[in-house]
Amino acid sequence: MSALRVLMVHNAYQRAGGEDGVVAAETALLRRHGHEVIEMRRDNHEVAAIGRPRLAAQTVWSCSTQRDALALLHEHRPDVVHVHNTLPLISPSVYWACAAAGVPVVQTLHNFRLACPQAMFLREGKVCERCLGRTPLPALLHGCYRNSRAQTAVVVGMLAVHRTLRTFERKVTRYIALNEFCRGKFVQAGLPAERIAVKPNFADVDAPPPGPQTQRSGLLFVGRLAPEKGIDVLRQAWPGPTPLRLRVVGDGPDAPLLATLQGVQMLGPRTPAQVLSEMAGATALVLPSICYENFPRTLVEAFGSGLPVIASRIGALAELVEHGRTGLHFAPGDPVDLSRVMRWAQAHPQHMAVMGANARARYESHYTPDINHRQLLAIYRSAIDDTRSTT
Repeated sequence: MSALRVLMVHNAYQRAGGEDGVVAAETALLRRHGHEVIEMRRDNHEVAAIGRPRLAAQTVWSCSTQRDALALLHEHRPDVVHVHNTLPLISPSVYWACAAAGVPVVQTLHNFRLACPQAMFLREGKVCERCLGRTPLPALLHGCYRNSRAQTAVVVGMLAVHRTLRTFERKVTRYIALNEFCRGKFVQAGLPAERIAVKPNFADVDAPPPGPQTQRSGLLFVGRLAPEKGIDVLRQAWPGPTPLRLRVVGDGPDAPLLATLQGVQMLGPRTPAQVLSEMAGATALVLPSICYENFPRTLVEAFGSGLPVIASRIGALAELVEHGRTGLHFAPGDPVDLSRVMRWAQAHPQHMAVMGANARARYESHYTPDINHRQLLAIYRSAIDDTRSTT
């Protein structure tokens, strides 16, 4: 298969997160396989220097993005443009630039922003789908984006303008959803089903060292300590004096909820290598999210490490974690059920070891870099062929 030239487009977040990690990983993966990757990046640290009126206008339509993208397209002549995040500095004007140049666009749907201004279908700690498939006026009423009606109005305006222009329908050649659950939500939101492919995230994880997996001990949490991650549910589920042990990797506003609990060790941020080391020694990863996760990379890393996952039975997590085979489910938002499941995992190390082996097998059959490269290339080729057939 011949190498491709790819223009990678991403608006990085002020606080690096999962999306930024995926962009970096896919860029490195493509280059490792001999493809040429040109990067068009903006960074939200630039926002501080931009006045609010200008930022609002740029979120809806960035003339500088359109100009810069056309220049890059003319200079490098990529085979395909892969867009990740456009909010707020890049804007959907990038799609129009690509259409003008006749270059296919692939858009990864890392979150639900095109269907929900808040991006997670979450309001006041509960799942909310009131904006799904309709004009997102409820989000404006509640100020769902950053708890601000003014900022929500900007996102709602961006969505309204580009839905009217049919940007998302006409100017994006292929979408990538990270799993079937998310694909279904985007179809409900009005994106063309025939253009949405499913490709999961991936991770590069060496096989766990040989030896009895029952020697693993303790539970592990990895991620941002924020309300949507179910940190308060975990706090309520944690028993008093107990043999259970939990190691917590990450930081965030909800860190104080766990910091004083007996048996909980707060490790703070860790490097990717340190995270994998923690996963290699734990009994299970705990994912108590109360929102619709798209596809946490920590889940892929856990599976690659032979680590089963205790996950909320909500959204894509119910699809990605097979109960009793690669991990365990508990009722979302239910601390009593989570406590029961964590105690069961502690009391049944041999069962958890079998689930860990199954998780590793799932990783090897679905989430390795080579598999992901083949999937990504197939999507690129499909987008290229589709564009050629219509020009």
